[in-house]
Amino acid sequence: MIKLLKKLFPINRSLTGKGTELTLRLLKKKIPSLRIKKVKSGKKVFDWIIPKEWNVSEAFIKYQNKKIIDFKKNNLHLVGYSYPIHKKLSFTKLKKKLHFLRSQPSAIPYVTSYYQKNWGFCLSYNNFKRLNKKGLYEVKINSKLSKGYLNYGELIKKGKSKKEIILTTYICHPSMANNELSGPCVLTYLSKWLIRRKTKYTYRIIFAPETIGAINYIHSNIKKLKKVFAGLNFTCLGGKDIFTFLPSKFENSYIDQLILNTLKKNNINYKLSNWLNRGSDERQYCWPKINIPMASIMKSKYHDYKEYHTSLDNLIFVKDKNLYKSLNIYKKIILEIEKDMFPITNTICEPNLGKRKLYETLSKKKFRHQRSKTLLSILSYSDGKNGIFNISKKVKIETEKFNSYIKILEKNNLIKLSDTINF
Repeated sequence: MIKLLKKLFPINRSLTGKGTELTLRLLKKKIPSLRIKKVKSGKKVFDWIIPKEWNVSEAFIKYQNKKIIDFKKNNLHLVGYSYPIHKKLSFTKLKKKLHFLRSQPSAIPYVTSYYQKNWGFCLSYNNFKRLNKKGLYEVKINSKLSKGYLNYGELIKKGKSKKEIILTTYICHPSMANNELSGPCVLTYLSKWLIRRKTKYTYRIIFAPETIGAINYIHSNIKKLKKVFAGLNFTCLGGKDIFTFLPSKFENSYIDQLILNTLKKNNINYKLSNWLNRGSDERQYCWPKINIPMASIMKSKYHDYKEYHTSLDNLIFVKDKNLYKSLNIYKKIILEIEKDMFPITNTICEPNLGKRKLYETLSKKKFRHQRSKTLLSILSYSDGKNGIFNISKKVKIETEKFNSYIKILEKNNLIKLSDTINF
């Protein structure tokens, strides 16, 4: 994973352009069944328009014929989607087009202007302070905004069931290791692992530019997405912090509960976030009228680490051991999903346990038969949407003992077990 990350790191990715297409081609070498698809600029997708394709050959600022900012040295120096320009400016005028962070004086910030015509450069505050306030600066951006395509990758890993889980990540940020590349790298190797396995569910795996790529994918596949009952968004998986769990907006959906139980079962230390702190493509897939419960596990969550969206989110910040930990926890989550079973009650309303000799027929004040209470509690959750793993946690019974209760209910024809979720 770290080798792949290093190979992808210097590529100038954006919503569109040659860098994003090259990234997909390199991912396809790792997972040959990945299909690269494209959609034309100008296409209307719900409330949005697919933007023009943006490519850059060079961009720099010169002072006294010496380059002081050069896109070729760090592609974060150029504001994303800057239009072409070549002119000489005074320091006073140039300053209005320069972006820096006083609070992080050594960092180059990441700035974009996708949907508003603009141009600009980014530099560290330390370098900004060294700029001469006298004389003229030569500014050149050799970029091209033209009708073209937005590219994305799709892989459908078929399982025995047509019911689906969607796995997504984004490929649109230049030269940021944790916020951008850790997601595609981990999902690439999880995909390779999944492809080799026989799976119960079908997995819909997407590599697309963030926001507009997800919106376009939903627009093109809205009917197919009705088969999806859960989603996982892969982002920020290589940092040093403990795991952060961001549940879906539903908070207690099947995937939310399963992830929580998996984290606890494996004694994994984590921080719990919430929907108000969302910031990636779960926003699109969880949107009303789509409503796919999508959750994320992160290691150094976006917005929460100081290197986020700066040049400090680099190859030093991301460690191979952290990528491995992230891959491993996602494997554990998938394995729990794959082995889970779903009880479905066979009765309408509460069954009569007494006639089955599962309940004390003599009712007394303050008397409660624990076994019958537990059986009824299990049945109350047996709607085909709650898996055995989740129900056992709800009724607070260890797995082995819980399975003995399931056998009693099956023997008395009170439940049937489905190997896939019902929704």
